[in-house]
Amino acid sequence: MASLRRLSPRPLQFAGVGGNLMKREGLVSEFPMEDIAVMGVAELLPHLVRIWVRLRQTVTAVMDFRPHVVVTVDAKGFSFRVLRSITDAYRRLGVSRPPLVHYVAPSSWAWKGGENKLKNLADTLDHLLCILPFEAALFKAHGIKATYVGHPVLEDAFTSVAVCTSWCLSPLASVADTQNVYLLKLGCLLTTYSTGENPAHCRWWIKGSKSCSRQDFGLQSGSTVVCVLPGSRAQEVKRMLPLFESALDLLADKVPMLTAIIPTAPSHVITDAVTEAVKSWKTPNILLPYASEKDKYSAFAASDVSLCTSGTAVLQLQMARVPTVVAYRAHPLTEWLIKSRTKLHYISLPNILLDSPVIPEALFADCTPQRLFTLLCQVLEDSEVKEQQAKAAEQVLSMLVPPQQSVLESTGSLCSVENVFDWRPSMAAASTILTLLQIDKT
Repeated sequence: MASLRRLSPRPLQFAGVGGNLMKREGLVSEFPMEDIAVMGVAELLPHLVRIWVRLRQTVTAVMDFRPHVVVTVDAKGFSFRVLRSITDAYRRLGVSRPPLVHYVAPSSWAWKGGENKLKNLADTLDHLLCILPFEAALFKAHGIKATYVGHPVLEDAFTSVAVCTSWCLSPLASVADTQNVYLLKLGCLLTTYSTGENPAHCRWWIKGSKSCSRQDFGLQSGSTVVCVLPGSRAQEVKRMLPLFESALDLLADKVPMLTAIIPTAPSHVITDAVTEAVKSWKTPNILLPYASEKDKYSAFAASDVSLCTSGTAVLQLQMARVPTVVAYRAHPLTEWLIKSRTKLHYISLPNILLDSPVIPEALFADCTPQRLFTLLCQVLEDSEVKEQQAKAAEQVLSMLVPPQQSVLESTGSLCSVENVFDWRPSMAAASTILTLLQIDKT
């Protein structure tokens, strides 16, 4: 939304459904986004009526708003039904519909027979904004217009400064590789970029001061700190937190002065669930309710290791270079469907992109407190494991930068390809949307 405003030659008005970050950009959400934040087949069943009601409400709101473009984000089960319903509604009116764009491509590449389901996707939407480097070519091969715009996790390197009223850039005088290095000062956080000819070769690293962050959290010297990230959906939190609690109890018997830091998603449903659950924890913990990006990265900076439910948070931990253990459990039916249909060997994106178990994973029946305890000990004690994860982060994050051609096409005269601040995925995504609007008008 911010990048659309920056690039658009005309004032913009937004309407739709979104979370707190979109609300800060001026969106008045039609309903709480948590109402449709459900993942998994069995998990979905109890919420079908509510989601159907929200789907009809969304389509009605779109038709009342009469937008120049419709952009759906992720949640393909809900989003694609909304897009098809919008097409049907405009067809009944006998007028042409606005361009339909979907942001975050469906992971058809991950499932057996997934590509067979792409046959009708070109009739559902006009353009697909892809966040993984290999996706655009795959969808184009199936007749679907697609653009690789980079992964949104890289936005954290820019949006983390938005909470400050002032910030500055300062060059680092002595650099071994003779490239310019800039430190973006934000309290105890330093976002580091090594700028060369191509920002894809930057070190995408949100680096914080461990001592400063620990002091802010009132942690004792010598503490071992585990950052606990139980998920952003209510079902995930309820399923994962008891496992994490038991794993930390085992770890506390071996590691003295153990403390957990728990940033919660900016949702009252998630925050209330986590707050209630951790009241009975034996392991000392610091709860960060409704954690902002700054709060979250400060927690990362203070941590020795993270215990994380599979999701986008894994990439954020890589941005901060926090050694990580990934965990995932679901409803037994959902787990069975995943295991029987997936083509993948891993669940976390870094491991998928590198085709290597760089980040230890404990999945499904293997996700037990004892297994999590064993993996946490391994990551804490083995410096080689930590080094491998740090090197993997460099590789993975460089793969997620928008391609140079996309930046050139998207930013035009407003931006410079040499300026790392213009290599934002949101800029590439916003300009693709605006370009579609221009084509539609002609």
